[in-house]
Amino acid sequence: MDILFLLVPLSVLLALAVMGVLAWAVWSGQFEDMEREGERILQDDVKKTN
Repeated sequence: MDILFLLVPLSVLLALAVMGVLAWAVWSGQFEDMEREGERILQDDVKKTN
């Protein structure tokens, strides 16, 4: 039962850290242009080597 006094605050801190990283990613523009990135892998990028 005593382990809950350790695990509950750690899980709350972990959840806050995950939400903070997600908020940083949204505010820094990581999810701005999702469509272009999905289409980029379908384009044929053949580089010619001479």
